[in-house]
Amino acid sequence: MRFDSMKKENEIMKRLLIFIVAALSGLSLIGCGTTAKEIQARSHGERTDIFTEVRDEGTIPKGFAELTIKADIKTHVEGYYILESKESLHGRQTYPFVVNIDGQAALWEIVGIRDVKPAYDADGKTSHDPEAGEGLKYILENKIRLNAGSHRVFFCLPEDKYYAEVEISLKDGEVGILEFKPIYRTKNIPIRIPTFMKGIDKYEGFLNNEKIL
Repeated sequence: MRFDSMKKENEIMKRLLIFIVAALSGLSLIGCGTTAKEIQARSHGERTDIFTEVRDEGTIPKGFAELTIKADIKTHVEGYYILESKESLHGRQTYPFVVNIDGQAALWEIVGIRDVKPAYDADGKTSHDPEAGEGLKYILENKIRLNAGSHRVFFCLPEDKYYAEVEISLKDGEVGILEFKPIYRTKNIPIRIPTFMKGIDKYEGFLNNEKIL
């Protein structure tokens, strides 16, 4: 009788475990789907009167401010992972960044440059530089002009299903810098260190060197 009771309890626990795993998987898929929909919706702006790109130096009109948006990401070279989708943009000639400010969106295709950093330090130990190794680096640096005041900035990487939002405020005549700095996922072997080879984890945001994200 005791054996049958234990067997029944084990079966119940097994079913419960399967249910929990399935539920968590479902939540994960729902989260991914929600993120993809949000990125798709915000990548197509509804307005065109919020900002203009600035390609030369000049006097800032009264009531306006200028903002340089910076961001970068390093990816593995094309074809590094055999099972990666053929549609992946990692390691390709260009990589897309999307910025949406108050409803106006811009898609910037950035040309990658080959970037190689030593995998080991001078003493022969594994480098702790998250960008150590060979890859393609994409560096965004674009200047825009917009009304002085408060704005909501939506920054995203459509290819990596990542986005973040920040609130900024610019003074009349200000020349500001909004920078997004990448934090990469970590690898556990042989030691736990962040590496671009594992993809992007999140970005930290800075407005004029003050952290806002």
